[in-house]
Amino acid sequence: MRPHRTPLTAVLLASLFGAAALVACSGGHREGPPGPPAEPGAPPTAAPGEPTRGASLSLKGSDTMVILAQRFADGYMRSHEGSVLEVSGGGSGTGFAALLNGTTDIANASRPINARETAALRERGTEAVETRVALDALAVYVSESNTIPSLTMAQLSGIFRGEITNWSAVGGSDAPIILYSRENNSGTYAYFKEHVLDGADFAATAQTLPGTAAVINAVSHDPNGIGYGGIGYAEGVRTVPLAAEGAAPVAPTMENAVNGSYPISRFLLMYTAGPPTGTAADFLAWVLTPEAQALVTEAGFFPLPGAAAGGAGGPGSEAAPSPGASPEGTAPAPSAPAELEAGS
Repeated sequence: MRPHRTPLTAVLLASLFGAAALVACSGGHREGPPGPPAEPGAPPTAAPGEPTRGASLSLKGSDTMVILAQRFADGYMRSHEGSVLEVSGGGSGTGFAALLNGTTDIANASRPINARETAALRERGTEAVETRVALDALAVYVSESNTIPSLTMAQLSGIFRGEITNWSAVGGSDAPIILYSRENNSGTYAYFKEHVLDGADFAATAQTLPGTAAVINAVSHDPNGIGYGGIGYAEGVRTVPLAAEGAAPVAPTMENAVNGSYPISRFLLMYTAGPPTGTAADFLAWVLTPEAQALVTEAGFFPLPGAAAGGAGGPGSEAAPSPGASPEGTAPAPSAPAELEAGS
């Protein structure tokens, strides 16, 4: 019996159909620069919650968000048969650069997009559209053997500026403080520099490491070490309660992040070039569902309060927005302790 052979025309048609399924503005992997934003009110190519078969989506950026983004991707692919989502890190700045160059559909960010990045996207004829996907308390890590009870924000700033160099100056043992930081393309680095150091430079002695996991590893093996990063990575180390000016020390818990009493809380963000459409719109809508927000907790971060409460409320009593609610990456300023700064 002769083996069955698929006609060449069928193979060619299948190849063409498969290639077409991978191309969509903000909804599938792009190889060229992003085009102009979609017309206001234009319907997405796939309705939220509707399975998108054979669709491809790329997510790139924040190292803090890699584990979370991968959990989102795995959960989405399980419920959307045939979809393929690719997740990679490199830092928030790397994600924004990829969004600008059209080599990612979604940029993961642990800080808001800055003015220079926004301007670069506008030069390409599009706007950055932000979606908040989770809540994070930026934790300060020390070794489990370090007995320091807490730090004020002023002490933390002095330590990482290199003005305080011995643990005894902040109530610890007589030992040098060893600093571990992130690389400058990291959104966590930028957020810490802005909100803890008030824009000042890190001490020259700070050792820069390529990711939060590397910081955790270093601090866990160094009794004199101190570092910082997302709360979702805090294993094998101790997190230090922090005190805002004139306030009591508070731990980086979900309750303290939501009510704003923890001084360095932030949103974790995803950005598209223009309003999300197609698979990107469907995915970002799915990320805000209770099913997806449960994955946030599994990853060690905090779900959006609005999503966890069925869509009502949020940080500082602010409702969690739907995808594309903040077209220029804008976020509320931390003008009072009860208000949570958006960041990533």
